Amino acid sequence: MDSIEFQALLDAQHGLLSSAQLRRFGYPWHRVRHQVDSGHWLSVLRGVISVSNGPLTRPMIVSAALVYGGPQAILSHQSALEHWGMIGEPPGPIHITVPRKHSAIAQPPTVRPTTARPAAHIGEILHPGVVVHRSVAIKHLRVDRDVPVASAASCVIDVAVAEPTARQAMSAFTALATNGRIPLRHLREQLELRRPRRYRRALNDAMTLLADGVQSALEYEYAVDVERAHGLPTARRQGPVVVDGRTLYEDVEYDEFGAALTVRLDGRATHSMAEVAFRDRRRDNAAELAGRPRLVFGYPETHDDPCGVFAEVRTVLVREGWTDRSHPCPRCA
Repeated sequence: MDSIEFQALLDAQHGLLSSAQLRRFGYPWHRVRHQVDSGHWLSVLRGVISVSNGPLTRPMIVSAALVYGGPQAILSHQSALEHWGMIGEPPGPIHITVPRKHSAIAQPPTVRPTTARPAAHIGEILHPGVVVHRSVAIKHLRVDRDVPVASAASCVIDVAVAEPTARQAMSAFTALATNGRIPLRHLREQLELRRPRRYRRALNDAMTLLADGVQSALEYEYAVDVERAHGLPTARRQGPVVVDGRTLYEDVEYDEFGAALTVRLDGRATHSMAEVAFRDRRRDNAAELAGRPRLVFGYPETHDDPCGVFAEVRTVLVREGWTDRSHPCPRCA
């Protein structure tokens, strides 16, 4: 047995090895079984062994799923978004993707067993399990980093198409793409390469909104539920404005429709950051000095009462000279 190669593999896989890897390094199954039964090692997933008996860290949990999936497996879906830093640690199993004809199947959570060697946390969850996805286009998804992982753009699509409705798919797609600052060309490439079976039209519609400047889930809801649903004009988004020598950007502006109205969409619950609060006050003062009307809406009113938001925006637009072509939506009644 090459001890240097053995240790290098252990280090690369966070102390986890497959049964096949152990056999290659001179550990037949009966020897592995003895180590597990005695409590020196742990059986983490089917055919995946930890050569220690301590608690599993998050990197160990992720590595165990990839070792189980084999050398072609990649981290995907919510688990990959966690790796890319786009979401926090998601609850539930680790998601991996393997080639279409791969034999790996989903694994349920495993618990720490009773062993001959006394140990703490007997019966507690040891590993949350594995969800296995299959793809014929896995070569277009894979990015080799410290762990093999699906590209951020592909994961945004995968998570969106798993939503129960097209509306929720659009919202998830928009929020993840903007929060992750994923270039639109990467999203377009993935949509062309893979052409999702579900919500294709909805995701293409979301792409159009992103290209028009929508940069958050709140801006998406305003564009769809306030503007589109009620026949308001499609505003200019992310328009630059210079305040105190700094270029800032307004969420929504209607100048090209003859109404110098600015709409700001505030996704924060409070202005707890002094710099943000100061910036917004300066923008308000600059708008006042320029004689520009402005309206500010947060998530609660935009999400819960888009018709009320529409009524306020319409009132100011008409007052400022816009020729009213709006109409009530089905929710207005």
